[in-house]
Amino acid sequence: MKYLLGIESSCDETAAAILAPSGKILSNIVFSQSSIHNKTGGVVPEIASKNHSEKIHLIINEALIKANVKLNEIAQIFVSNGPGLTNCLMIGVIAAKALGLLVKVPVHPVNHIEGHIASCFIENKVIFPSLCLVASGGHSSIYYLEDEVNFSVIGSTIDDAAGEAFDKGAKLMGLGYPGGIEIDKLAKEGDENFHKFPIAKLDKNSFNFSFSGIKTSLRYFLEKNPNWKNNVHSIAASYQESIVDSLLQQLIKARKKFKPKSILISGGVACNSRLREKAQKSFIDSSNLIIPTPKLCTDNAAMIAMRGIQLKRKDNIDYSFGVYSTSRKIN
Repeated sequence: MKYLLGIESSCDETAAAILAPSGKILSNIVFSQSSIHNKTGGVVPEIASKNHSEKIHLIINEALIKANVKLNEIAQIFVSNGPGLTNCLMIGVIAAKALGLLVKVPVHPVNHIEGHIASCFIENKVIFPSLCLVASGGHSSIYYLEDEVNFSVIGSTIDDAAGEAFDKGAKLMGLGYPGGIEIDKLAKEGDENFHKFPIAKLDKNSFNFSFSGIKTSLRYFLEKNPNWKNNVHSIAASYQESIVDSLLQQLIKARKKFKPKSILISGGVACNSRLREKAQKSFIDSSNLIIPTPKLCTDNAAMIAMRGIQLKRKDNIDYSFGVYSTSRKIN
């Protein structure tokens, strides 16, 4: 049997995974740099790329060992080449191309956001048509899925992403990085009705998002309330509630228009316990709400390989592709 290798290095996770042709995960190794970037309160691209370059070969080797697969048993390599941090993406792409040349196998680029959508297919059966909310540190979008290959964006953020809003909010409150995890922890002991942070009012026919106003509102609230630390748990809960409601309101509106047979939620923000809880309640009448397990929501390489499987890449060897930092429209 020939196996598939996925490689991911778009931001601050260095990841490699081995999948069987069926999509079964044999290994999915992730090295997170969160503790490194916690010192600066956010990802520093130069530091992230340096750590990718130091870890990438070790992570790939660990993935092969855990899967009990030899390098010469790899039939195809899939690597995320964007969107993401250019310096970081280059490390994964260079490693993938070098391995491809070494063992003479095709190397294929994969859209990182498409990878997040594909994570929903790894452990679940998706019924089409579907809607997928992708919410992460750099992206907040809703996609219409005709089938497992054709994804179309119907809404996206016009400023900050949901994950950015969590990170920036956490930084304002002097919390650690990643901010979403820290706010989620505090919110469990707080009252989400303590304060109403604003939800952006966009065009009624729009499925877009905006989170910059929520962050600004938090900053003003903290400035006007010098003793805010006495209520930090409830402030975190209220802030989190606004972000979660912003995401779900647009997804619910999209469901009314498109009437999908499956609702999917993916990306790092999909790890948020309040989002998962409220999504279950919001779509209680949906027989096919799919949210991947947390380990598949955060950046990982299994989702990149899975997207490669979905696209049924032909065995053409083409090493000419590059990397890109901003989102491209998914046709």
